Amino acid sequence: MFSSLSERCVPGSFNVSGIFGTEILGINTHLVTNYSASVPSIYRYTQPGLELSNATFCNVTVSYTHPGQNDTVIVETWLPADNWNGRFQAVGGSGYAAGRFELSYVTMQGALGDGYATSTTDAGLGFAFSPTWALLSPGNVNMYLLQNLGYTSLEDQAYMSKKIIQDFYGKGPDFSYWNGCSQGGRQGLQIAQLYPRLYDGIAAGAPAINWNRWLASLLWAQQLMNMMNAYPYNCELDAIVAAAVSSCDGQDGLVDGIISDVDACFDTFDPFSVVGKSIDCADTGGQIKVTNTAAIVFNATSQGSRTTEGNPIWYGYNIGTDVTGVNPLSLGLPAPAITNCTTGTCTGAPAIIATSWLQSFIARDLNFSYSEANLTFAEFDYFVHQSHVKYESAMGTSDPDLTGFEKAGGKLLTFHGLADSLIPPKGSQQYYNAVASAFPDIDNFYRHFESPGLSHCWGGRGGQPSQLFAQLRAWVENGTAPTQTPVQVNTTDGKNQKRVLCPYPQKAQIKTVGGKDNGTIYWSCSDDNSNILASQETVRPRICEESLRVTFVLILRDVQHQVEETNQTCYEMLG
Repeated sequence: MFSSLSERCVPGSFNVSGIFGTEILGINTHLVTNYSASVPSIYRYTQPGLELSNATFCNVTVSYTHPGQNDTVIVETWLPADNWNGRFQAVGGSGYAAGRFELSYVTMQGALGDGYATSTTDAGLGFAFSPTWALLSPGNVNMYLLQNLGYTSLEDQAYMSKKIIQDFYGKGPDFSYWNGCSQGGRQGLQIAQLYPRLYDGIAAGAPAINWNRWLASLLWAQQLMNMMNAYPYNCELDAIVAAAVSSCDGQDGLVDGIISDVDACFDTFDPFSVVGKSIDCADTGGQIKVTNTAAIVFNATSQGSRTTEGNPIWYGYNIGTDVTGVNPLSLGLPAPAITNCTTGTCTGAPAIIATSWLQSFIARDLNFSYSEANLTFAEFDYFVHQSHVKYESAMGTSDPDLTGFEKAGGKLLTFHGLADSLIPPKGSQQYYNAVASAFPDIDNFYRHFESPGLSHCWGGRGGQPSQLFAQLRAWVENGTAPTQTPVQVNTTDGKNQKRVLCPYPQKAQIKTVGGKDNGTIYWSCSDDNSNILASQETVRPRICEESLRVTFVLILRDVQHQVEETNQTCYEMLG
């Protein structure tokens, strides 16, 4: 078999013409031998790390176009020559990259090591970690390429890769799976919504759904600081985060540096209680006191973005999240409230993924700079509204109607870190609730897992659900639905602790504290279904919400008095 498969690794073995709406430009093949790689688990999201050693596979790269759209799209498929397990695992992208970049290739290496045929697509964007492809000319967005990223390329990738697999092995895959996080998670949910028969199982982590809204929350703290013309030191916000963790850590019965019940912490922790406390500050090289400004920024970050009327746009970041990204455990992930204080004077440091969206798709001008624009509140509100109106169909990925996916027998597993500093995890919870309101038997095809302490796809003290993909496969192929999934967390004492994640809305609870085995603490899943909510477009009130409304009104009327009056209002609410 090995010899015959290797001999098939030539362009003439493959015929992917005839896929509706496409025109093949070329097929290149390369037999790769003695291929080795060390694959870390963090870039596999739902699968453990592995060592890939001396692999042989056929790399088939197809370039094609959609006639009339002037694009060139590439789908790359890896076909193991000696250990194919009869299955196909497609992988997703990250940021503005649909695929075919470093993280996609690492995920493919892991899939190859497990015996999967695997593929990725660039959606016609090339290596696109920033949207350099967005504009045809000043003022004119390339909607064809945006649609490629949003959904079109996903259907093409599946059809082409499955045909390539059939041509190479003489049979198609027995089962087909999707694996992705962030943009890759959004792609996975887009497939379930729009192309429900393409994959038998989908693993989607920290999905960037509701794209136009969560970007507003990512930029919200920066906008608020700009409107106040006040920028706290990162150490101040870090001190408030540390105080929140100290206050709420033990609510689950275990002090481990992780907030498990983020909702309870929202309702009880007061960021203004930290104001005036002296802290050691790396930004200044000495001691400073936490300011009202820092508490206001923190409060706004956790409350989420707002309109000029004070109404919610989208969810904020859970308390306990590293909102500055300074913590080494965050591994350099973007954060919503980071400032740059290297010159001695702090300025905002907005995440590029958000500012480039405003630049390329809203202002539609590469000369536009968010940091220099000094947007008013009304202008920010208008930009967010424009984003939603113009691009929801391409990038929103928020349709809860999974009728086609359910009828096709598909299985969907999603996860989201509760300390995600890029995409608010409440968005994934809201989507699950929306689907659940339409499908009373949702557990038959869709389960969602929340990981306390985990940041965006990786990082933080929380653990990645590295067994979730194996559980997805067991659910698809054997009918065994996951009732929990194991993770390892990094506790404050430097130990790796085993615990479990439960299908939402269940929560992990300590079953036995006294029984320990090599650092293991035993957990079980509660049966509390009280957190299932009807689909909603609003965010439930949190502590000091009225003070946040006062903040906005005062920003519009009189910036000078905003800090003092907002703090007073918050304390009045707290009694």
